[in-house]
Amino acid sequence: MNTSNAKFLLFLFSFLTTIVSAQQKTTIKVIDTETKETLPATVIRNNDAVLGITDSAGIYVLQNDKKSYHLSFDCLGYEKLLFSFTPNGKKQIQIALTPSNNMLSEVNIVASTRNNQRIENSPLKVEVLGKEEMAEENTIKPGNIVSLLGDMSGVQLQQTSAVSGNTTVRIQGLDGRYTQILRDGMPLYDGFSGDFGILSIPPLDLKQIEMIKGSASTLYGGGAIGGLINILSKTPTTRQEAVLTLNATTLTETNVNTYLSKRYKKFGYTFFGGTTNQSAVDVDKDGFSDVGNLHNVVIHPRLFFYPDALTTLTAGYTVTVENRLGGDMQVIADNEDATHQYFEKNNTIRHTGELSFTKHFDRNIRLDFKNSFSSFKRKITTDTHYFNGLQNDYFSELSLLVPYGRSSLVGGLNFTGNSFRKLPCDSISLHNFSHQIAGAFVQNTWNMNDKLLIEAGLRNDYHFQYGNFILPRLATFYRFDKHWAARAGAGMGYKAPSPFASQLVDYDIEQLQPIGNDVVAEKSVGYNLEANYKTTWGDENSFFVNHAFFLTKVDNPIIATEQTNGEVTFANMDKPVISEGFDTYIKADIEGWELYAGYTFTIVKRTYLSDNQFMPLTPKNRFAFTLVRDFDEIGMRFGLEGSYTGSQYRLDATQTPGYYFMAAMIEKRIGKYVSVVLNGENLLDYRQSNVESLYTGSISNPTFVPLWAPIDGRVINLSLKISL
Repeated sequence: MNTSNAKFLLFLFSFLTTIVSAQQKTTIKVIDTETKETLPATVIRNNDAVLGITDSAGIYVLQNDKKSYHLSFDCLGYEKLLFSFTPNGKKQIQIALTPSNNMLSEVNIVASTRNNQRIENSPLKVEVLGKEEMAEENTIKPGNIVSLLGDMSGVQLQQTSAVSGNTTVRIQGLDGRYTQILRDGMPLYDGFSGDFGILSIPPLDLKQIEMIKGSASTLYGGGAIGGLINILSKTPTTRQEAVLTLNATTLTETNVNTYLSKRYKKFGYTFFGGTTNQSAVDVDKDGFSDVGNLHNVVIHPRLFFYPDALTTLTAGYTVTVENRLGGDMQVIADNEDATHQYFEKNNTIRHTGELSFTKHFDRNIRLDFKNSFSSFKRKITTDTHYFNGLQNDYFSELSLLVPYGRSSLVGGLNFTGNSFRKLPCDSISLHNFSHQIAGAFVQNTWNMNDKLLIEAGLRNDYHFQYGNFILPRLATFYRFDKHWAARAGAGMGYKAPSPFASQLVDYDIEQLQPIGNDVVAEKSVGYNLEANYKTTWGDENSFFVNHAFFLTKVDNPIIATEQTNGEVTFANMDKPVISEGFDTYIKADIEGWELYAGYTFTIVKRTYLSDNQFMPLTPKNRFAFTLVRDFDEIGMRFGLEGSYTGSQYRLDATQTPGYYFMAAMIEKRIGKYVSVVLNGENLLDYRQSNVESLYTGSISNPTFVPLWAPIDGRVINLSLKISL
């Protein structure tokens, strides 16, 4: 055979291979039956194996390697659709899903698992608050998501300062520094920049909140020891969305929030703008504000570009400007004198830029790139001291998801860093410092058969100051039958030292001392074991219960100690902090009534102490429930919420009483676009000040006690929402 013939045959073979390859693919597009907008649906084969998720254009590319297919398409808020077909050269199929009457159906796919696994079958347990919860919270607490996070079982929202209102998120009894908070998968709220983080995130701007209880450091790096919270922003759809919310409360708080979004063929946008204004209120009449002055503005525009059906480029910017003033009510009213001097003013401004890129390839391989830069500046002014500081945070990550067969592999590289710098201000002991971390991770999920899934992950983080950390994780899920299933897992984590890491007490910044050279990173190992049961009956009745056991051990815990001269120093302890207990969660939908209930039993021990090893301000028992009913025939919705928080130990080893909390709301829909919500929080008006004074010392020089219960009392709010 001569050379020209060989070249011709090679060309012909390549040409035919290309044709055959092209014929072996079918593009499936999933849309809304009514609006024709594209949908993010899960594609499932034989009602079991997840093939993947439609991309931002609602498209899934099916490799035609079988003679026939039996597929189902699952999307939050839509009826599940079963579809069978034989390829026979079909190049494109359009699937239309019908909106479901039950809009509170469980979210099927989450971002935090880093793969395409359905949430109910995932070896990694993830709890999700979806769009409906965000929409409801927007009319109840439109200023931030604090109350919403507190509704999740196993989560404790602890207010660390009576003056500033600063609040930390604690999971499974561990300190707030062991909870990692992400925004769209990127860390923005840590160290000095973590202050007031969740207090300035409005729910109207969010698609959903995902929470992992227990170790998640293998997936997201240091800090996710107690758990991880991933706050996800909304994305545009082809349907124009416009929402305006107006709110006012009996504590003189007012909120104005607006959200706009729209997707076109090659371009899309979202825009959030909101403001909160709060006047200082002395609820217990002790002369100090229980709710301080607050003026807050948040603006968050995002642009989306779609060069083709398989590519999405997103660019966004957020600015948050916030001024807080608390303390002596006479000082707040500009009536200070020789006795009335105490106040604390916090002026903060946060700028955040984000850039992300997603590209889908054949066989649903997905490439993701994320990058963010955040600048957080905070000025603290008191009657005795002035501080001005800046922290810059930066993050980049490149990851690749490769599904194969019924399994998937995901791996990636990332770089995380932050730098703290003092600006001109009064002298403090802390000096400028920076942290940089280079990380690599890989995770494989094996779908062994119809019942068993196994997931293994490994991360290696190199901290430029504190060395190398290898973080393995192993998890498994087993489904016994259609009712019963079980999960088990174990993982390791670490937390690098920082003088700004959240503590049980909010110390003044001039008290903080630098981290010593002998202080090493905290390391952890966490375990979980759980069982699920679910059943359905009738038309739309369902019952689900999850019972989980957990144990986390933190070695080399870094403890802050206030010395006799007022200085706060940091040191490692030689024995661990151990958190253990169980968490029971129930979800039921019976005859239109929706019930969510959870009970958490937690014991946290500081084993480095010889006695009084309990963790202060940590309830051993906590129970909470939410009951909701939608009366469509009269355009109304009713909700009732309650909780019991058990006794806690104070820092001096005395015990607090347990207390109950009740809330209720009623919504009336007026026409198609308007709704009015009347909501009441803390209806029993339980306040810590009913049990004890919130401060010791004098009016001129008060010392505020650690907080273990609400201090703002009963609050009623009325909101108006207009949506198109």
